[in-house]
Amino acid sequence: MRHGQTDWNLEQRWQGHADPPLNELGRKQARAVAESLAGRPFEALYSSDLLRARETAEIIGRRLGLQVELESALREVDVGEWSGLTHAEIAERFPDGTRRRREGLTGWERGEAIEAMSDRVVGALRWIAASHPGGLVAVVTHGGPMRAVWLAGGGTLADRPATTNCDVDEIAVEDGGIRRIHSARGGGLHEQVQG
Repeated sequence: MRHGQTDWNLEQRWQGHADPPLNELGRKQARAVAESLAGRPFEALYSSDLLRARETAEIIGRRLGLQVELESALREVDVGEWSGLTHAEIAERFPDGTRRRREGLTGWERGEAIEAMSDRVVGALRWIAASHPGGLVAVVTHGGPMRAVWLAGGGTLADRPATTNCDVDEIAVEDGGIRRIHSARGGGLHEQVQG
């Protein structure tokens, strides 16, 4: 699942490896996701070590009775010189990079390549799955990693749904591959939290 909202999400600022905390709505979103997951037999809870994901996971972990295991490989992509900038600022300052990003490529020049982030996140999910054979595990990460998992599961950029805060995708990691099972994006949970 993706972490709850931060003020930078609200302002549409690119976060990357920057470390802003959840805002009050983000904490409310995390509590709502925790309630939606309660009663399922999770055996472990992993999270990116960035504060927004870790905070989300800690809220979920308290409800599920699980300790959070931090895994830096679940971090968002490092967006280099785009960190802290809004979409409009990036479009103005980096038009070529903006075009590359719309095509699914790495738009920034410093930071991490999209492919490198995808490889590390999918590798981490394979390792987590191998550590819990047949088990149900919760993972809190970021929008970029969720897109990477969508693509690794056979999705395309054209059919990829937008990822909002606290969206949940259920996947299975089988024989090293990723199979999508179900997505809970937006809908009732977000209406309940924001309404």
